[in-house]
Amino acid sequence: MSACNGIDRKLGLDLILHTPGGDIAATESIVDYLKQMFDDIRVVVPQLAMSAGTMIACSAHRILMGKQSSLGPIDPQIGGIPAHGAIEEFTTAMDTARKDPSTIPLLQIIVGKYQPTFIGECQKAITWSENMVGDWLRDRMLHADADADAKIKAILDELGQHSNSLNHARHYSAKQCQDLGLKVEMMEDNQNLQDAILSVHHATMHTISNSAKTPILKIIENHNGAALITKSELI
Repeated sequence: MSACNGIDRKLGLDLILHTPGGDIAATESIVDYLKQMFDDIRVVVPQLAMSAGTMIACSAHRILMGKQSSLGPIDPQIGGIPAHGAIEEFTTAMDTARKDPSTIPLLQIIVGKYQPTFIGECQKAITWSENMVGDWLRDRMLHADADADAKIKAILDELGQHSNSLNHARHYSAKQCQDLGLKVEMMEDNQNLQDAILSVHHATMHTISNSAKTPILKIIENHNGAALITKSELI
């Protein structure tokens, strides 16, 4: 809100995004707010926008990436555990127990590490994530595409299914994202714009990496210099 205050919103928004991701609920709130504020949004990824960052990128009208840029899988993680992976493990354990009851004592140890409601929460998180991103893609990036449903399915199958991406830390290049159906523009097509974007990115990363006395965790800043900087309480 601080970064959006006082700027000409009629010009749209270029959101330079560099993030490892975060909470689904917070992501939904950020996207909902930005969609109310701007009729045209382009997400700019100078290096990486992973997990929830990829979800935000999918909510835009288009994404600007370079050859060095990456998006990532959007499958939910609960306490560092892939929700898809937990369901797969639980399902495999149940199937194995039915086929060979002698394995039940061992499988009880595997399944017993989960809290009683954990598998249900994993399924809810998956449904929430996929429905949310699917709606965002349909509403903006792919709204004019006749084959939007097929593209959305392809995007969610690859980025949303842990069995396809294989690792939540996996990086998808601009070309791979284009092949999936995302509307990705290339930084290299405008050298002046690329230089400006990377200058902002490098300056921001330099600030974060050289804040040893009071570590900086987050910077949200607009082109007028209005900034919100979150610092670590651990010194």
